Amino acid sequence: MESQLGLIGQSLDLRYSVWVREALNELPDSFTITDPCISGHPIVFASNGFLKMFGYSEDEVIGRNGRVFQGPRTDRRSVMEIREAIREERAIQISLLNYRKDRTPFWMLFHMSPVFSKEDGRVIHFVGVQVPIPRRPKYTGCTVVRNAVNSCEDGAHFRKGMFGCCRREVCSDTVMEIGRASSLDSVSSPDDGEEEINEPCEASETEKGKANAALSNILSILTHYSELSGKLVCGKCCCLSGTGRLVSSLNISLGRIKQSFVLSDPHLPDMPIVYASDMFLELTGYARHEVLGHNCRFLSGLDTDPATQYQVFFFPIPFFILSDFPTISIM
Repeated sequence: MESQLGLIGQSLDLRYSVWVREALNELPDSFTITDPCISGHPIVFASNGFLKMFGYSEDEVIGRNGRVFQGPRTDRRSVMEIREAIREERAIQISLLNYRKDRTPFWMLFHMSPVFSKEDGRVIHFVGVQVPIPRRPKYTGCTVVRNAVNSCEDGAHFRKGMFGCCRREVCSDTVMEIGRASSLDSVSSPDDGEEEINEPCEASETEKGKANAALSNILSILTHYSELSGKLVCGKCCCLSGTGRLVSSLNISLGRIKQSFVLSDPHLPDMPIVYASDMFLELTGYARHEVLGHNCRFLSGLDTDPATQYQVFFFPIPFFILSDFPTISIM
């Protein structure tokens, strides 16, 4: 557990300069940053706007997966679309029903985008922006609003909308009585709130614009502070040719294996390590960036038996499951 918390704490610190958190906290938007390279794909940063919107403290959010904010009425198909976007390492913008800490459901526009490393093209983070979608008033064909009839006191507009072809003999009093009856029919019953929140709520162009602007600002900050640390990132896949990388979905799946192991790619020069498990990092004391891209021989020393070393490096265990990544060596 301590190792997991250490990895979460280092997720931003090792990639960006020490001032990145302060810069991100100055943004007013609600957003989170997650790390697919850590087991469980946890949240490694939550903005002040996010904490305020959901009602959690920072300690209650950091280290947890985003599924904690879902509930019984969250659309499973929407969740699957998000997972598919993670697997394909692409951006997605979708309306989603989430829950605050007090379990109050609300609709929001969720805009997620990957952050790529310029060094090896890996997805190192996902940024998720949340923009609340307000419930918009619903109008009937006769312009009756919930709990209220037309705002025109004399009923003229109501009469025109509802009885445009009726005879002039219909008196305004009768029209207003009908209007009041219609409004009473639309008064919320105890179950109306549940039915209303279950109805899909689509984001407007304004809310989509807010999400796009927020994401652009976040990526600008991450790019800037990665330049200061010398470990460049970008918002689009920029994998260098001949560089090994694992897709985020495989990183997440491998993270569930509670064993100490690494994967190396024999198709690349010097057979570099392309994945290192959390338990391997805990066992060896190395950070992930100190392991990836290096050959396993850096673990050897003066007392390492040459015969054993020969068996390890020349007879590795092949991994044939992935057609796009054949014969990955498991150490």
